[in-house]
Amino acid sequence: MSLIKIEIGESKREFESAYDVDESWINQQIVRRKKDRISICVKVYIKNEKLNVLLRTPACEKIRGGKKASTSLVEKIFELWNERGLNKDDFTGGNLISFFKQLKKIIG
Repeated sequence: MSLIKIEIGESKREFESAYDVDESWINQQIVRRKKDRISICVKVYIKNEKLNVLLRTPACEKIRGGKKASTSLVEKIFELWNERGLNKDDFTGGNLISFFKQLKKIIG
């Protein structure tokens, strides 16, 4: 089982797996911030027995730290993040939801 933690701005939620992610909450958080013209920082933490990954959208403050060894699973997750446009400022809630739907196929 995986632990998924999502931070959108100051709002945080934890889910037991990618299957439990609350799509409505994601859309509400992103739409509200876009309406208020606030930069949207999304952080996604994925942790299980094989993974300990942090993904960030460009608006997030950069965290300095060492680079960990990458596995093919981690590379697939980052590739999916980029394919869904989450490495660009103009992403939508739909992009993030699509990421989680595909993440289910990668990590369950």
